[in-house]
Amino acid sequence: MDREAILAKVIAVTADSLDVDASDLNYQTDFKQLGADSFDLLELVTAFEDEFGLTMDDDELAKIVTISDAVDAIEQAQ
Repeated sequence: MDREAILAKVIAVTADSLDVDASDLNYQTDFKQLGADSFDLLELVTAFEDEFGLTMDDDELAKIVTISDAVDAIEQAQ
C-alpha cells in the first residue's frame, strides 16, 4: 500500500475515533492538539493495527505524535 493510501486510512480512522472532521487533518496534525490523551492514543494505535492487519513495534508507539508519525510506523510494520 502506498503512502497516500495509508494516509487516507489513518485520517479516516482518526476522524472516526476522535470524532473530528477528516478535512481538518493532514500529515502535521498532532494527536494531542485534537484532544487525544494517552488512552486515546492507545485506542488509535489499536484501531490502526486492526485496519491495516498488522502489529506495530512497541518502540514505534512511543514515537507517534502526529499523523505523519502514524503513517511512518504503519509503513515500517508492513
